[in-house]
Amino acid sequence: MDEINARLDKKHIGGKMKINIFGLGYVGCITATCLANDGHDVTGIDIDPLKVKMINNAKSPIIEPGLEEALKKARNSKKLKASTNSISPADISIVCVGTPSNDNGSLRLDYINRVAEQIGDYFKKEKSYQVVNIRSTVLPGTIEEKIIPIIENRSKKMAGIDFGVCMNPEFMREGTSISDYYNPPFTVIGEIDRKSGKTVAELYKSINAPIFRTTIKVAEMVKYTCNTFHALKITFANEIGNVCKDLNINSHEVMNIFCQDTKLNISSYYMKPGFAFGGSCLPKDLRAFLYKAKEIDTECPVMGSILRSNSNQIERAYKLISRTGKQNIGIMGISFKAGTDDLRESPMVELVEKLIGKGYNISIYDKEVSLAKIYGANKTYIEKMIPHISSIMKPSAQDVYDVSEVIVICKNSQEIRKVCMQSNNKKMIVDLVRIFSNKKEIKMPYEGISW
Repeated sequence: MDEINARLDKKHIGGKMKINIFGLGYVGCITATCLANDGHDVTGIDIDPLKVKMINNAKSPIIEPGLEEALKKARNSKKLKASTNSISPADISIVCVGTPSNDNGSLRLDYINRVAEQIGDYFKKEKSYQVVNIRSTVLPGTIEEKIIPIIENRSKKMAGIDFGVCMNPEFMREGTSISDYYNPPFTVIGEIDRKSGKTVAELYKSINAPIFRTTIKVAEMVKYTCNTFHALKITFANEIGNVCKDLNINSHEVMNIFCQDTKLNISSYYMKPGFAFGGSCLPKDLRAFLYKAKEIDTECPVMGSILRSNSNQIERAYKLISRTGKQNIGIMGISFKAGTDDLRESPMVELVEKLIGKGYNISIYDKEVSLAKIYGANKTYIEKMIPHISSIMKPSAQDVYDVSEVIVICKNSQEIRKVCMQSNNKKMIVDLVRIFSNKKEIKMPYEGISW
């Protein structure tokens, strides 16, 4: 509470704005209260008269630590008021209504659609520029394909010209929401134009956290990415815990040690979309773990789906190649990752095997892989998977480039990058490692596997 009170007693650093907030549920009530205590003039709008009455009486409509005290501060300063229908002249309209699930799992959008209609009707009569800032959680494409058209049709005005639009997802947890509001990991603002984003960014000038200004669809997707990953982490820990319990192992000790690794386990290291995993460790150890879980009759549905998802990524790469309609395919890299010659369970070997089986003409270059030095398990594996590999290996990246119509980039190296920056519209690149982060660098048709 000391931290919250200290923050609430500070004056807003940016300019004071007039703000309408639609929806006074969990997100709306917290957002309205915090913005009012930051010095903005806030009108909260909700169809529930009891909720509106409680806020006007400085009573919290939800159970949340510190909220009622913060509400009293906001009401005493006359910076916050609530209404069932009064839309005040404002600089920003923030939409915080719920988007619950339908029975089939789809989002129920009737609440946010109704608010869009209200805002559109209001804009039709209002001459001043205003930004619509969506805080409600909506799927990518919802704002541009559904919300904006509703507002434009009702107002007879155009988004990005007559009014601004942003997507500004929240990352607050119940029980710590006020602290989370003022101490977020970051602030994401998806903007239809720079003017819209700049207006919304002004709301957060007094908050010490990075601001990412991006497209509306990216901002919509970030929210779902975060929540899906949180659900995945909880389920992963539970499945590990279940196996530990059935093996009489202390699951909390296991996970505590696991979380100490911030180089790989709790880090951004593996969090980059790309090609499938492989090598001598991950596939083998995952299979062994799942076999043990099955042996002790412990269900692990999430971990049991990992190998299937990994195979889907190999199939996705194959489809990208097959859709080009070309037969001469150049493979730049065949070991399971850069800096190694290990071919065991390399997803590239599996991809090449499939391409050969489908009748494609394959050429391969891999600087780390020297067939003369391959021996032991590595030799046994590659001879089983691609018996005639020596006949399709080339001595340089340029040699592969010269005889190929499609170049599949499987390793990131300066040699491969340099060769693939040649200008040739008759060739095409399929990039599995994102060797080019900027498509403008490439002078030929280009396709990334997950971007």
